[in-house]
Amino acid sequence: MELFRIKNDIPFMRHAKVFNIISFLTFVAAVFFLSTKGLNLSVEFTGGVLVEARYSQPAELEKIREGLRATGIEEPQVQNFGTSRDVLVRLAVKDLQSGVLGTEGKLNQQAMTELVLSLGGPDVKLMRVEFVGPQVGRELAENGVIALMVVIIGIMIYLAMRFEWKFAVSAIVANLHDVVIILGFFAFFGWEFSLSVLAAVLAVLGYSVNESVVVFDRIRETFKKVRRMTVEETIDNAITRTISRTIITHGSTQIMVCSMLFFGGPTLHGFALALTIGICFGIYSSVLVASPLLMWMGLTREDLVKPVKKDKEFETP
Repeated sequence: MELFRIKNDIPFMRHAKVFNIISFLTFVAAVFFLSTKGLNLSVEFTGGVLVEARYSQPAELEKIREGLRATGIEEPQVQNFGTSRDVLVRLAVKDLQSGVLGTEGKLNQQAMTELVLSLGGPDVKLMRVEFVGPQVGRELAENGVIALMVVIIGIMIYLAMRFEWKFAVSAIVANLHDVVIILGFFAFFGWEFSLSVLAAVLAVLGYSVNESVVVFDRIRETFKKVRRMTVEETIDNAITRTISRTIITHGSTQIMVCSMLFFGGPTLHGFALALTIGICFGIYSSVLVASPLLMWMGLTREDLVKPVKKDKEFETP
């Protein structure tokens, strides 16, 4: 399906150096902010208190947030959990008042109950109170890094088997570019990095590699069908032929993600924000990072289209 058809190929590769200089500078800036400012990790990674309460009527989340801020807690995380009457409160260790935690880091459940439930009015039932220690948060962070590495290795193996090793390398460089850019945005603006954001980063990896595979498939098809094109012309043709498909798929996905971003509330905000950044840079990296890398690594027609061996004719004696 195509919304429109472009007659002449757009010379993307003619400006490949300019685009990759921009990508390199953006990547360096993201790494700089990550190394200097770091990520604003959520309670799941740093440790803290999780309180689940049930109200007799829909809870006023903003009223609860204001009440927690009034006690000295700077960044209370309050969200609905399941229904509008169920509320989940996350408080980081650094934000907890003295007296909420007991000696040696043990949770004082009575103090925590009085702090949270006093803000919700009458008929509030405490469902769950848990303390997430820094050790648990460290394990979650380590498992997140392991999950990221497993996804990257799996993508490399898949692309190397389906295409050729040059495609695997270029796609992974482009995908890592997307991941670092997302993390750089969160570090620069100080947005909270939670488990849902980590899930969005992993989703962006798969989403970005899907776009790269579409372009790679078209490059292989063009190599098979047209012999007179150079590598640069073949890549330009492949990207141009997939523009309509890219607009349809990414546009429809972005509409859904934007609806979560603007109407999903605090619960989905970080997840949708990471996806929004990832989708935008995923298109850019698949077209203007991965494809030029293929050209500069010396991609040839023979890498994808193996020459047919001719049978030798045996002369009769």
